[in-house]
Amino acid sequence: MPELPDLVAYLEALQARVVGRTLRRVRLASPFLLRTVDPPVEAIEGKTVLGLRRMGKRLVFVVEGDLFAVLHLMIAGRLHWAESGAEVPPASGLAAFDFDGGTLTLTEAGSKKRASLNLVRGEAALQALDPGGLEPLEATASQFREALARENHTLKRALTDPRLFSGIGNAYSDEILHRARLSPLAMSRKLSDEEIGRLRRATADVLREAADRLRREPGFPEGVTAFRDWHAVHGRFKKPCPACGARIQRIRYADHETNYCPKCQTGGKILADRSLSRLLKDDWPRSLADLEDRGR
Repeated sequence: MPELPDLVAYLEALQARVVGRTLRRVRLASPFLLRTVDPPVEAIEGKTVLGLRRMGKRLVFVVEGDLFAVLHLMIAGRLHWAESGAEVPPASGLAAFDFDGGTLTLTEAGSKKRASLNLVRGEAALQALDPGGLEPLEATASQFREALARENHTLKRALTDPRLFSGIGNAYSDEILHRARLSPLAMSRKLSDEEIGRLRRATADVLREAADRLRREPGFPEGVTAFRDWHAVHGRFKKPCPACGARIQRIRYADHETNYCPKCQTGGKILADRSLSRLLKDDWPRSLADLEDRGR
């Protein structure tokens, strides 16, 4: 799922391409994309885009007439910039937005179409779509501590909860926790003041560094992905940790996985994958040393 750094890259690339331009036409290729009926999609056609915003993991197009087009890319939604009148890709295409000077197309890989477009009128209606999470790059120390302690969750879940923190998902939560040297299964209400400070600094540093890397890439951000070769742990299962050299481990659940370094983050403990550890029982390695012994 595109996260805060990816959305910043999209917003900055779109700024020069659509702000101040007229949205001539919206072509919907999938009837499931549009999740609202009033105002109708025709209400934004022929109108000028006045600005762009990020709201959590949503992109907001501010359109004249107090209208807002709110685009949620979900896991596999991606944006592409093409020449005016470009066709909607036949297999993965969901929509095309024709502007003066170019066409923005929306695609979504896979058979599960989860991306959404909401059209709303007025700030109150827009705010009703906001999960309310704290902006991690703007948070004070007290605000960060308060959001973290609002509910007692694992740090992995707390960081990815859009009601607590805005714009952080599976990939960058892994990177943040590795930078902070904290276990993804540590409980949010049991952290020391020093650990909370470390986590806050790591959150800001990781997100800013990633955004800086992405904005240096030339052209429109066509290659948005959850897996980057400069990630420290996310998507790097069994590869060496760049900090200590230990093999990166993972916990898999549903459609997601958590990646971590057992030496840097868990004191050498191998965290239990529910399904696999239940299957292996006594054969499940309990520590990094145990894992290395079995490897030898």
